[in-house]
Amino acid sequence: MNAPISPASPASPAETLRSALAGLLDGLPPKQATQAVDRLIANYRGRTPTDAPILRDRADVAAYAAYRMPATFEAVRSALAALVDAAPEGWSPRSHVDVGGGTGAATWAVAATWAGERPVTVLDWAEPALDLGRELAGAVPQLKSARWQRSRIGASLAIESTDLVTVSYVLGELTEEDRGSVVDAAARAAERAVVVIEPGTPDGYARVMAARDRLIAAGFTIAAPCPHSAACPIVPGTDWCHFSARVSRSSLHRQVKGGSLAYEDEKFSYVAAVRFDTAPDTPPHRVVRRPQIRKGQVLLDLCGAEEELSRQTVTKRHGPLYRAARDADWGDAWPPRSAE
Repeated sequence: MNAPISPASPASPAETLRSALAGLLDGLPPKQATQAVDRLIANYRGRTPTDAPILRDRADVAAYAAYRMPATFEAVRSALAALVDAAPEGWSPRSHVDVGGGTGAATWAVAATWAGERPVTVLDWAEPALDLGRELAGAVPQLKSARWQRSRIGASLAIESTDLVTVSYVLGELTEEDRGSVVDAAARAAERAVVVIEPGTPDGYARVMAARDRLIAAGFTIAAPCPHSAACPIVPGTDWCHFSARVSRSSLHRQVKGGSLAYEDEKFSYVAAVRFDTAPDTPPHRVVRRPQIRKGQVLLDLCGAEEELSRQTVTKRHGPLYRAARDADWGDAWPPRSAE
């Protein structure tokens, strides 16, 4: 799932983001950066729900941005690409609120997905994160007028009415009660769509499913990744629904994360819920595992509109569908419109 890139600037938002992040750790002792990253990893994995901000100071924020922001950006952009595919042709949000946005990765992803300026508000309880987010956003014309607003992300959260609400990588930082309150606040505020993204772990998936249930109860229709708004066909405890986004690493990113590869794969779970009719020609299945390409055939694990999981074997005798299957990726809608 590749989102359309905004033509608002010569460089893509992903490239601009990497450039904006390049100098973040200048002057920060490597040991301090490593300690901050280690603590952030523990929080990212959902071990320490809290009612206090996780990003405490500039060192934490710089470490977070170097460690997590590129991956969060790509995961959110992938989820938004699925929303684009399901939405009526030409639809775009007129306004956006990013809940728990921190340094603004989801805000950058929205700017990368839909061209043009729109009112944007980023809500977070960590002032250092908002300060850095505002600083980074100055590199993107679409985001220069964004509001970076300090707000406690919890039971008392108030969100202004807006077309699109994103809640990315924040529910795992909250107590169970606050998670429900935040999703309910997003549902009340969103006139058109809510997108929730969490780490692609069993716990992250469980949080997404709980949010999905609340959004459906609030009157939303599921646009992605599920091809239906009925119960998830996965038996709890046996598996979990998640996807993967390829992330290009800068030299700074490799340094902070202690890796040598030029890329990594970010696993994430998500749900996109809408208050509009999805496109009538939306494909009826989603590829929920990496396709298995074998000699003369491709095996696709699918979640379908018939509310069940299935495996489809596509062979050479299927002609254009076989060629499409060889090009299919984990997370894609199936079959592609061009191969039907």
